[in-house]
Amino acid sequence: MAAPYAKLPKWVDYGLMPVINILVAFLISGLVVWLADESPLKAAGLLIKGAFGYGEGIGYTLFYATSFIFTGLSVAIAIHCGLFNIGSEGQAYIGGIGVALACLAFDSTLPWFLVFPIAIVGAAIFGALWAFIPAYLQAKRGSHIVITTIMFNFIAASLMIYLLVDVFKPDGTMAPQTRGFAEGGQLPRLDWLFGIFGIRTGAAPLNISFILALVAAFVVWLIVWRTRLGYEIRTRGFSPTAAKYAGINEARVIIITMMISGGLAGMMALNPIMGDQHQMQLDFVAGAGFVGIAVALMGRNHPAGIIPAAILFGVLYQGGAEISFEMPNISRDMIVIIQGLVILFAGALENMFRPFIVMIFANLQKSSSSNAIEAGE
Repeated sequence: MAAPYAKLPKWVDYGLMPVINILVAFLISGLVVWLADESPLKAAGLLIKGAFGYGEGIGYTLFYATSFIFTGLSVAIAIHCGLFNIGSEGQAYIGGIGVALACLAFDSTLPWFLVFPIAIVGAAIFGALWAFIPAYLQAKRGSHIVITTIMFNFIAASLMIYLLVDVFKPDGTMAPQTRGFAEGGQLPRLDWLFGIFGIRTGAAPLNISFILALVAAFVVWLIVWRTRLGYEIRTRGFSPTAAKYAGINEARVIIITMMISGGLAGMMALNPIMGDQHQMQLDFVAGAGFVGIAVALMGRNHPAGIIPAAILFGVLYQGGAEISFEMPNISRDMIVIIQGLVILFAGALENMFRPFIVMIFANLQKSSSSNAIEAGE
Protein backbone atom coordinates (compact mmCIF):
# COMPACT_ATOMS: atom_id res chain seq x y z
CA MET A 1 0.00 0.00 0.00
CA ALA A 2 1.26 3.49 -0.79
CA ALA A 3 2.35 5.40 2.30
CA PRO A 4 0.37 8.60 2.94
CA TYR A 5 2.20 11.94 2.93
CA ALA A 6 5.98 11.86 2.50
CA LYS A 7 8.11 8.80 3.05
CA LEU A 8 9.76 8.62 6.46
CA PRO A 9 12.77 6.58 7.60
CA LYS A 10 11.75 3.04 8.51
CA TRP A 11 12.72 3.47 12.16
CA VAL A 12 10.32 6.42 12.35
CA ASP A 13 7.49 4.86 10.37
CA TYR A 14 7.62 1.46 12.05
CA GLY A 15 8.97 2.45 15.45
CA LEU A 16 8.51 6.07 16.47
CA MET A 17 5.02 6.61 15.00
CA PRO A 18 3.37 3.66 16.80
CA VAL A 19 5.10 4.65 20.05
CA ILE A 20 3.77 8.23 19.78
CA ASN A 21 0.25 6.97 19.10
CA ILE A 22 0.41 4.60 22.07
CA LEU A 23 1.76 7.29 24.41
CA VAL A 24 -1.02 9.71 23.43
CA ALA A 25 -3.62 6.97 23.90
CA PHE A 26 -2.29 6.22 27.38
CA LEU A 27 -2.12 9.92 28.30
CA ILE A 28 -5.81 10.32 27.44
CA SER A 29 -6.53 7.06 29.25
CA GLY A 30 -4.79 8.54 32.29
CA LEU A 31 -7.15 11.48 32.07
CA VAL A 32 -10.10 9.05 32.10
CA VAL A 33 -8.69 7.38 35.21
CA TRP A 34 -8.12 10.76 36.86
CA LEU A 35 -11.71 11.81 36.15
CA ALA A 36 -12.80 8.60 37.92
CA ASP A 37 -10.98 9.94 41.01
CA GLU A 38 -8.14 7.40 40.81
CA SER A 39 -4.40 7.82 40.34
CA PRO A 40 -3.21 7.35 36.73
CA LEU A 41 0.28 6.39 37.96
CA LYS A 42 -1.17 3.73 40.25
CA ALA A 43 -3.32 2.44 37.39
CA ALA A 44 -0.27 2.22 35.12
CA GLY A 45 1.61 0.32 37.80
CA LEU A 46 -1.26 -2.11 38.25
CA LEU A 47 -1.46 -2.58 34.49
CA ILE A 48 2.19 -3.61 34.28
CA LYS A 49 2.02 -5.65 37.46
CA GLY A 50 -1.09 -7.53 36.31
CA ALA A 51 0.48 -8.34 32.96
CA PHE A 52 4.10 -9.08 33.89
CA GLY A 53 4.38 -8.89 37.68
CA TYR A 54 3.90 -12.61 38.33
CA GLY A 55 4.02 -15.84 36.36
CA GLU A 56 0.29 -16.41 36.00
CA GLY A 57 -0.18 -12.86 34.71
CA ILE A 58 2.51 -13.44 32.07
CA GLY A 59 0.77 -16.65 31.06
CA TYR A 60 -2.59 -14.92 30.59
CA THR A 61 -0.99 -12.01 28.72
CA LEU A 62 0.61 -14.35 26.19
CA PHE A 63 -2.55 -16.46 25.99
CA TYR A 64 -4.55 -13.42 24.86
CA ALA A 65 -1.70 -12.34 22.58
CA THR A 66 -1.79 -15.72 20.81
CA SER A 67 -5.30 -15.10 19.50
CA PHE A 68 -4.42 -11.54 18.48
CA ILE A 69 -1.34 -12.68 16.54
CA PHE A 70 -3.48 -14.97 14.38
CA THR A 71 -6.16 -12.35 13.68
CA GLY A 72 -3.57 -9.59 13.21
CA LEU A 73 -1.77 -11.68 10.59
CA SER A 74 -5.13 -12.38 8.96
CA VAL A 75 -5.91 -8.69 8.57
CA ALA A 76 -2.35 -7.76 7.57
CA ILE A 77 -1.95 -10.13 4.63
CA ALA A 78 -5.25 -8.92 3.19
CA ILE A 79 -4.17 -5.28 3.55
CA HIS A 80 -1.00 -6.02 1.59
CA CYS A 81 -3.31 -6.98 -1.28
CA GLY A 82 -5.35 -3.79 -0.91
CA LEU A 83 -8.20 -5.63 0.83
CA PHE A 84 -9.65 -4.66 4.20
CA ASN A 85 -10.82 -7.94 5.71
CA ILE A 86 -13.13 -7.10 8.59
CA GLY A 87 -14.40 -10.68 8.62
CA SER A 88 -11.69 -12.29 10.77
CA GLU A 89 -14.20 -12.55 13.62
CA GLY A 90 -16.59 -14.65 11.56
CA GLN A 91 -13.80 -16.63 9.93
CA ALA A 92 -12.48 -17.53 13.38
CA TYR A 93 -15.99 -18.67 14.36
CA ILE A 94 -16.22 -20.97 11.36
CA GLY A 95 -12.64 -22.15 11.88
CA GLY A 96 -13.79 -23.32 15.29
CA ILE A 97 -16.09 -25.81 13.59
CA GLY A 98 -13.07 -27.46 11.97
CA VAL A 99 -11.32 -27.64 15.34
CA ALA A 100 -14.38 -29.06 17.09
CA LEU A 101 -15.01 -31.70 14.41
CA ALA A 102 -11.40 -32.90 14.64
CA CYS A 103 -11.53 -33.13 18.43
CA LEU A 104 -14.96 -34.75 18.60
CA ALA A 105 -13.92 -37.36 16.06
CA PHE A 106 -10.45 -38.28 17.32
CA ASP A 107 -9.99 -37.06 20.91
CA SER A 108 -10.69 -40.50 22.38
CA THR A 109 -8.65 -42.53 19.90
CA LEU A 110 -5.59 -40.40 19.04
CA PRO A 111 -3.07 -38.50 21.19
CA TRP A 112 -3.07 -34.70 21.10
CA PHE A 113 0.01 -34.47 18.87
CA LEU A 114 -1.90 -36.30 16.11
CA VAL A 115 -5.21 -34.52 16.69
CA PHE A 116 -3.49 -31.11 16.69
CA PRO A 117 -2.33 -31.22 13.03
CA ILE A 118 -5.79 -32.42 11.96
CA ALA A 119 -7.38 -29.57 13.90
CA ILE A 120 -4.95 -27.06 12.34
CA VAL A 121 -5.90 -28.21 8.85
CA GLY A 122 -9.61 -28.21 9.75
CA ALA A 123 -9.46 -24.71 11.23
CA ALA A 124 -7.53 -23.33 8.24
CA ILE A 125 -9.81 -24.97 5.65
CA PHE A 126 -13.06 -23.88 7.31
CA GLY A 127 -11.79 -20.32 7.81
CA ALA A 128 -10.49 -20.17 4.24
CA LEU A 129 -13.76 -21.44 2.77
CA TRP A 130 -15.71 -18.83 4.75
CA ALA A 131 -13.44 -16.13 3.33
CA PHE A 132 -13.73 -17.56 -0.20
CA ILE A 133 -17.29 -16.32 -0.71
CA PRO A 134 -16.58 -12.59 -0.06
CA ALA A 135 -13.35 -12.98 -2.05
CA TYR A 136 -15.20 -14.42 -5.04
CA LEU A 137 -17.85 -11.70 -4.85
CA GLN A 138 -15.09 -9.05 -4.81
CA ALA A 139 -13.05 -10.62 -7.60
CA LYS A 140 -15.85 -11.65 -9.95
CA ARG A 141 -18.79 -9.40 -9.09
CA GLY A 142 -17.16 -6.24 -7.76
CA SER A 143 -18.84 -6.47 -4.35
CA HIS A 144 -16.97 -4.45 -1.74
CA ILE A 145 -14.94 -6.70 0.55
CA VAL A 146 -15.65 -4.56 3.63
CA ILE A 147 -19.42 -4.88 3.29
CA THR A 148 -19.44 -8.60 2.53
CA THR A 149 -17.02 -9.54 5.32
CA ILE A 150 -18.97 -7.50 7.88
CA MET A 151 -22.21 -9.22 6.90
CA PHE A 152 -20.55 -12.63 6.99
CA ASN A 153 -19.59 -11.98 10.63
CA PHE A 154 -23.28 -11.84 11.53
CA ILE A 155 -24.04 -14.91 9.44
CA ALA A 156 -21.22 -16.82 11.14
CA ALA A 157 -22.48 -15.83 14.61
CA SER A 158 -26.02 -16.97 13.76
CA LEU A 159 -24.72 -20.21 12.26
CA MET A 160 -22.69 -20.88 15.39
CA ILE A 161 -25.77 -20.45 17.59
CA TYR A 162 -27.71 -22.91 15.44
CA LEU A 163 -24.92 -25.50 15.46
CA LEU A 164 -24.30 -25.31 19.20
CA VAL A 165 -27.99 -25.45 20.07
CA ASP A 166 -29.31 -27.96 17.53
CA VAL A 167 -26.33 -29.98 16.29
CA PHE A 168 -23.33 -30.17 18.64
CA LYS A 169 -25.05 -29.85 22.02
CA PRO A 170 -25.15 -33.21 23.85
CA ASP A 171 -28.55 -34.61 24.82
CA GLY A 172 -29.71 -33.75 28.30
CA THR A 173 -27.78 -30.48 28.58
CA MET A 174 -28.95 -26.87 28.29
CA ALA A 175 -25.70 -25.00 27.70
CA PRO A 176 -24.96 -24.18 24.02
CA GLN A 177 -21.64 -26.01 23.79
CA THR A 178 -20.13 -29.29 22.68
CA ARG A 179 -19.21 -32.08 25.05
CA GLY A 180 -15.90 -31.77 26.80
CA PHE A 181 -12.92 -33.14 24.89
CA ALA A 182 -10.89 -36.09 26.10
CA GLU A 183 -7.12 -35.78 26.52
CA GLY A 184 -6.56 -36.14 22.79
CA GLY A 185 -8.42 -32.86 22.24
CA GLN A 186 -6.49 -30.87 24.83
CA LEU A 187 -3.31 -28.97 24.01
CA PRO A 188 -0.46 -29.13 26.55
CA ARG A 189 0.30 -25.93 28.39
CA LEU A 190 3.66 -24.20 28.25
CA ASP A 191 4.17 -24.08 32.02
CA TRP A 192 7.10 -26.52 31.62
CA LEU A 193 8.84 -24.13 29.24
CA PHE A 194 8.52 -21.13 31.54
CA GLY A 195 9.38 -23.33 34.50
CA ILE A 196 12.88 -23.66 33.04
CA PHE A 197 13.31 -19.92 33.72
CA GLY A 198 11.73 -20.14 37.16
CA ILE A 199 8.40 -18.66 36.04
CA ARG A 200 5.29 -20.45 37.32
CA THR A 201 2.32 -19.69 35.06
CA GLY A 202 -0.11 -21.39 37.44
CA ALA A 203 -3.63 -21.77 36.04
CA ALA A 204 -2.95 -19.62 32.97
CA PRO A 205 -4.14 -21.42 29.81
CA LEU A 206 -1.05 -20.48 27.77
CA ASN A 207 -0.55 -23.46 25.47
CA ILE A 208 1.42 -24.72 22.50
CA SER A 209 -0.72 -22.75 20.02
CA PHE A 210 1.42 -19.73 21.05
CA ILE A 211 4.37 -21.42 19.33
CA LEU A 212 2.15 -22.11 16.33
CA ALA A 213 1.27 -18.40 16.18
CA LEU A 214 4.97 -17.48 16.05
CA VAL A 215 5.52 -20.05 13.27
CA ALA A 216 2.54 -18.60 11.39
CA ALA A 217 4.09 -15.12 11.64
CA PHE A 218 7.32 -16.43 10.10
CA VAL A 219 5.41 -18.20 7.32
CA VAL A 220 3.45 -15.03 6.52
CA TRP A 221 6.75 -13.13 6.27
CA LEU A 222 8.06 -15.76 3.86
CA ILE A 223 4.92 -15.65 1.74
CA VAL A 224 4.65 -11.87 1.50
CA TRP A 225 8.32 -10.96 1.05
CA ARG A 226 10.02 -14.08 -0.31
CA THR A 227 7.66 -15.63 -2.86
CA ARG A 228 6.27 -14.79 -6.27
CA LEU A 229 2.76 -14.88 -4.82
CA GLY A 230 3.82 -12.33 -2.21
CA TYR A 231 5.20 -10.07 -4.94
CA GLU A 232 1.86 -10.30 -6.77
CA ILE A 233 -0.03 -9.59 -3.54
CA ARG A 234 2.04 -6.49 -2.78
CA THR A 235 1.89 -5.27 -6.39
CA ARG A 236 -1.89 -5.55 -6.44
CA GLY A 237 -2.09 -3.76 -3.10
CA PHE A 238 0.22 -0.96 -4.23
CA SER A 239 -1.49 -0.40 -7.59
CA PRO A 240 -4.20 -2.60 -9.13
CA THR A 241 -3.58 -0.85 -12.45
CA ALA A 242 0.12 -1.71 -12.38
CA ALA A 243 -0.75 -5.30 -11.43
CA LYS A 244 -2.99 -5.63 -14.49
CA TYR A 245 -0.33 -4.05 -16.72
CA ALA A 246 2.21 -6.59 -15.39
CA GLY A 247 -0.09 -9.45 -16.36
CA ILE A 248 -1.06 -10.44 -12.80
CA ASN A 249 -4.38 -12.28 -12.59
CA GLU A 250 -6.17 -9.95 -10.19
CA ALA A 251 -9.09 -12.26 -9.44
CA ARG A 252 -6.75 -15.16 -8.64
CA VAL A 253 -4.60 -13.06 -6.31
CA ILE A 254 -7.64 -11.65 -4.47
CA ILE A 255 -9.17 -15.07 -3.89
CA ILE A 256 -5.91 -16.72 -2.78
CA THR A 257 -5.03 -13.84 -0.45
CA MET A 258 -8.45 -13.82 1.19
CA MET A 259 -8.37 -17.58 1.66
CA ILE A 260 -4.96 -17.34 3.35
CA SER A 261 -6.37 -14.53 5.48
CA GLY A 262 -9.41 -16.61 6.40
CA GLY A 263 -7.26 -19.63 7.17
CA LEU A 264 -5.12 -17.62 9.59
CA ALA A 265 -8.24 -16.28 11.32
CA GLY A 266 -9.66 -19.79 11.54
CA MET A 267 -6.50 -21.04 13.25
CA MET A 268 -7.15 -18.56 16.06
CA ALA A 269 -9.88 -20.98 17.27
CA LEU A 270 -7.23 -23.52 18.29
CA ASN A 271 -6.14 -21.34 21.21
CA PRO A 272 -9.44 -21.03 23.11
CA ILE A 273 -11.06 -24.32 22.05
CA MET A 274 -8.23 -26.84 22.37
CA GLY A 275 -5.98 -24.78 24.62
CA ASP A 276 -8.41 -23.45 27.23
CA GLN A 277 -12.07 -24.46 27.15
CA HIS A 278 -11.52 -28.04 25.84
CA GLN A 279 -14.91 -27.75 24.16
CA MET A 280 -16.50 -25.33 21.72
CA GLN A 281 -18.62 -22.73 23.50
CA LEU A 282 -20.61 -19.76 22.29
CA ASP A 283 -18.61 -16.52 21.83
CA PHE A 284 -15.23 -18.25 22.10
CA VAL A 285 -13.75 -15.66 19.70
CA ALA A 286 -14.51 -12.88 22.22
CA GLY A 287 -13.83 -10.01 19.82
CA ALA A 288 -10.32 -11.14 18.85
CA GLY A 289 -11.15 -10.67 15.17
CA PHE A 290 -11.82 -6.97 15.61
CA VAL A 291 -8.80 -6.47 17.89
CA GLY A 292 -6.75 -8.02 15.08
CA ILE A 293 -7.50 -4.96 12.93
CA ALA A 294 -5.82 -2.66 15.47
CA VAL A 295 -2.97 -5.13 15.97
CA ALA A 296 -2.26 -5.23 12.23
CA LEU A 297 -2.39 -1.45 11.87
CA MET A 298 -0.23 -0.85 14.94
CA GLY A 299 2.25 -3.46 13.72
CA ARG A 300 2.37 -1.79 10.28
CA ASN A 301 1.13 -5.06 8.73
CA HIS A 302 4.50 -6.71 9.33
CA PRO A 303 4.83 -9.90 11.44
CA ALA A 304 7.72 -8.36 13.38
CA GLY A 305 5.39 -5.52 14.42
CA ILE A 306 2.25 -7.62 14.85
CA ILE A 307 3.78 -9.83 17.57
CA PRO A 308 4.64 -6.97 19.99
CA ALA A 309 1.36 -5.22 19.13
CA ALA A 310 -0.54 -8.41 20.04
CA ILE A 311 1.38 -8.64 23.30
CA LEU A 312 0.45 -5.01 24.04
CA PHE A 313 -3.23 -5.86 23.69
CA GLY A 314 -2.64 -8.92 25.84
CA VAL A 315 -1.27 -6.51 28.45
CA LEU A 316 -4.41 -4.38 28.16
CA TYR A 317 -6.66 -7.39 28.62
CA GLN A 318 -4.80 -9.00 31.52
CA GLY A 319 -3.55 -5.80 33.17
CA GLY A 320 -6.96 -4.21 32.70
CA ALA A 321 -8.54 -7.02 34.71
CA GLU A 322 -6.04 -6.30 37.52
CA ILE A 323 -6.95 -2.60 37.48
CA SER A 324 -10.70 -3.23 37.66
CA PHE A 325 -10.12 -5.63 40.58
CA GLU A 326 -7.81 -3.37 42.60
CA MET A 327 -9.39 0.04 41.84
CA PRO A 328 -13.11 0.06 42.71
CA ASN A 329 -13.86 3.25 40.77
CA ILE A 330 -12.52 1.74 37.53
CA SER A 331 -15.16 -0.56 36.11
CA ARG A 332 -14.65 -3.15 33.41
CA ASP A 333 -16.45 -0.81 31.01
CA MET A 334 -13.81 1.86 31.62
CA ILE A 335 -11.12 -0.69 30.78
CA VAL A 336 -12.91 -1.24 27.48
CA ILE A 337 -12.78 2.55 26.92
CA ILE A 338 -9.00 2.51 27.47
CA GLN A 339 -8.65 -0.38 25.02
CA GLY A 340 -10.81 1.54 22.57
CA LEU A 341 -8.57 4.61 22.85
CA VAL A 342 -5.53 2.53 21.93
CA ILE A 343 -7.43 1.08 18.98
CA LEU A 344 -8.55 4.57 17.96
CA PHE A 345 -5.06 6.05 17.89
CA ALA A 346 -3.45 2.92 16.44
CA GLY A 347 -6.07 2.61 13.72
CA ALA A 348 -8.35 5.47 12.74
CA LEU A 349 -5.97 8.23 13.89
CA GLU A 350 -2.66 6.53 13.12
CA ASN A 351 -1.71 9.36 10.73
CA MET A 352 -2.78 12.23 13.01
CA PHE A 353 0.80 13.15 13.90
CA ARG A 354 2.39 12.17 10.59
CA PRO A 355 2.24 15.64 8.94
CA PHE A 356 3.99 17.17 11.95
CA ILE A 357 6.67 14.43 12.00
CA VAL A 358 7.17 14.78 8.24
CA MET A 359 7.64 18.55 8.63
CA ILE A 360 10.26 18.05 11.35
CA PHE A 361 12.26 15.59 9.27
CA ALA A 362 11.95 17.77 6.16
CA ASN A 363 13.39 20.71 8.10
CA LEU A 364 16.17 18.53 9.48
CA GLN A 365 17.05 17.34 5.98
CA LYS A 366 17.08 20.92 4.66
CA SER A 367 19.29 21.99 7.56
CA SER A 368 21.74 19.12 7.00
CA SER A 369 21.83 19.85 3.25
CA SER A 370 22.54 23.54 3.90
CA ASN A 371 25.33 22.67 6.31
CA ALA A 372 26.84 20.26 3.77
CA ILE A 373 26.80 22.96 1.06
CA GLU A 374 28.40 25.50 3.40
CA ALA A 375 31.08 22.97 4.39
CA GLY A 376 31.81 22.27 0.71
CA GLU A 377 32.26 25.93 -0.01
